Amino acid sequence: MNTSALIRPAWTPATIALMVVGFMVFWPLGFAMLAYIIWGDRLDGFKRDVNRATDGIFAGCRRGSDKAARWGNGSARTGNVAFDDWREKELERLNEERRKLDEMLTQFDEYARELRRAKDQDEFDRFMANRNKSTAPTKTDPGTGTTTTKRGKGSNLLDD
Repeated sequence: MNTSALIRPAWTPATIALMVVGFMVFWPLGFAMLAYIIWGDRLDGFKRDVNRATDGIFAGCRRGSDKAARWGNGSARTGNVAFDDWREKELERLNEERRKLDEMLTQFDEYARELRRAKDQDEFDRFMANRNKSTAPTKTDPGTGTTTTKRGKGSNLLDD
């Protein structure tokens, strides 16, 4: 079974054809398809946030009792007190689990952001060290014939 999507944010024949048809039908559709092809792979976080928001908005539309409870028309009780109490406790437990998972997601995002920053800093430090080695002026000692690197104030733009 092929798991790749026909319409994905890449230059595929299907996306190019949709872009051309979009420009022919109504030019903003063509631009929208072009934007999707170019920047669509960056939409994962955006899609996740939109899906969460949409799920929250439309959760009440799934059942009439949920809709009534969501809009404040009273609680959606079944008439069985034991079941209603159990359901309320389970919903509270699930909400607490959701809150914990959201908190863990936020912590992981911060951790990943810090790892990327540390990696970028390490790469930059390595670049600067290599750059400083390669741009340092050298001086040959006529008596011994050895080459020494001259380091002093003003020998490198970044040393000032």
